Amino acid sequence: MEAFHPSITFPFSYTFTTTSSGHGGIAENTNTSSPSPWMDSRIWSKLPHRLLNRVIAFLPPPAFFRARCVCKRWYALLFSNTFLELYLQVSPRRHWFLFFKHKRLKSSYIYRNNNIGGSHGDNNRAGTDCEGYLFDPYELAWYRLSFALLPSGFSPASSSGGLICWVSDEAGPKTLILCNPIVGSLTQLPPTLRSRLFPSIGLSVSPSSIDVTVAGDDLISPYAVKNLTAESFHIDGGGFFSLWGTNSSLPKVCNFESGQMVHVQGKFYCMNYSPFSVLAYDVAGNNWWEIKAPMKRHLRSPSLMESWGKLLLVAAAEKSTLKVPNSLRLWGLQACGTTWIEMERMPQQLYVQFAELENGNGFHCVGHGEFLTIMIPGSDKALLFDMCRKRWQWIPPCPYVHAGIDGDLHGFAYEPQLATPVTGLLDQLTTIPFQPFTG
Repeated sequence: MEAFHPSITFPFSYTFTTTSSGHGGIAENTNTSSPSPWMDSRIWSKLPHRLLNRVIAFLPPPAFFRARCVCKRWYALLFSNTFLELYLQVSPRRHWFLFFKHKRLKSSYIYRNNNIGGSHGDNNRAGTDCEGYLFDPYELAWYRLSFALLPSGFSPASSSGGLICWVSDEAGPKTLILCNPIVGSLTQLPPTLRSRLFPSIGLSVSPSSIDVTVAGDDLISPYAVKNLTAESFHIDGGGFFSLWGTNSSLPKVCNFESGQMVHVQGKFYCMNYSPFSVLAYDVAGNNWWEIKAPMKRHLRSPSLMESWGKLLLVAAAEKSTLKVPNSLRLWGLQACGTTWIEMERMPQQLYVQFAELENGNGFHCVGHGEFLTIMIPGSDKALLFDMCRKRWQWIPPCPYVHAGIDGDLHGFAYEPQLATPVTGLLDQLTTIPFQPFTG
């Protein structure tokens, strides 16, 4: 039986609603017996604050926010610089995922609920709200996040370092907002120099720098080649910044249809279509090039992902003349930057079941750390692959999405963070003339 935890209201306009499936997650303690002597308050009340803070810093975000209800001191930890500095030092990395509802519109972006006349969620939210669905692959648990502070007309486009990058939907110079959904912070970047419609967007956030690349879909004319230019934004702790400097020319024939880029070891990668290949951009070297994809003429629904500093490509390999059955495969790009090595293949029995559910409609892959999620459109079915344990398993359906009604789930690799101090670097840009967003 699924355990349900009610919404928790914070000082900012945010709600963090949690659920857990019967397969895992955080369940309520139903033990009514006498408390264990190990939890004797006479012992724990004397625990030094510095040790207690260290314990709390290891909690996952849902447990942390529930713990803040214990007392005023714990409640104030989110606003304590001392605690947040400790948290950034010792908190373990969590390879989670953040999904959004996606309607099959003309663009490849993930649209806000108000673009489709309101959501069909179980709480009948107004059309002006947008929700995200946080998935914990360790506990197989789903959590709901509200993005009520975001202005209308923006769609999620990329994620890195605990931040989600939202981009304006209207054609023209693009406005980007960096949002930390855990604490509700919003930071706007200056608008891009060139007018674009639905470009591909890459985001890389480190403890000391922010890099953003916007490429393709130039608005020159309805009849011109649309993927001609790219521009980049950079700022770092050393005081260097570049406000949308123009990149080197893109490859002559490229088609950015995925809308997303993957950042690996100082380079952005995105899928190129017709035929399939991978486009790469070296941020430091400021140059683009093309990498041949494995089995490029026999791939279906290819996706790129980063895993432990390596670029991986996931796709269905289908060819009638293959000596082996059709399958879903995972390749890794080698250090030379041109060669792909097959790393994993979905078990054939599972692939037959997967292909029957997917029915040739395509699928959406997102990878993070040791995990790979595969979402099947038009259904509530999804697969999780643990690359360390070599284990495939079905994901419990998201309890907030009605399959076939709300649209499909598309999303990003996401590492929840209680603090993202690197956004403070953007305060240096206050003297640069651009129109900031005011909520």
